[in-house]
Amino acid sequence: MVERGRVTGNARGVARRRVHEVLVHTYDAQLAAGAVQPMPADVAIDGVAEFLDTCNSTPSAWPHEAATLHYHATDGHSWLLTSDDTGAWPAPLTDDAATASASATGRAEQLLLFVGGRLTLSDLKTEGDQPVFEQLIAWEPEE
Repeated sequence: MVERGRVTGNARGVARRRVHEVLVHTYDAQLAAGAVQPMPADVAIDGVAEFLDTCNSTPSAWPHEAATLHYHATDGHSWLLTSDDTGAWPAPLTDDAATASASATGRAEQLLLFVGGRLTLSDLKTEGDQPVFEQLIAWEPEE
């Protein structure tokens, strides 16, 4: 079960993670076969949320200027990731959220493949300070 900023270590959390891994690896196999099929949007949306909650949540101080990233899935959901001296914290994007330092927009499938390292920023619509995404990708927080 995912809570803000952490994943509880139970079978449900592990199963959830495996579903998203299978989805991305299915894409890999389909790409190799030249027959990529669309991902179920609801599963891809959950995959982005799960990735942000598990792989981008940390109490380790962000070593760069404070930044807020927005991720927009055109098929149903948006998130923000705030990175500062208290760490990196994802949350659903609300109307009163902080202005984005940078944003990435695409279908949930594209966002999942981006955070999974299969697509690059050039595959998404981006706005703002793109190097913040590059800093996030390169960052290896210490815990």
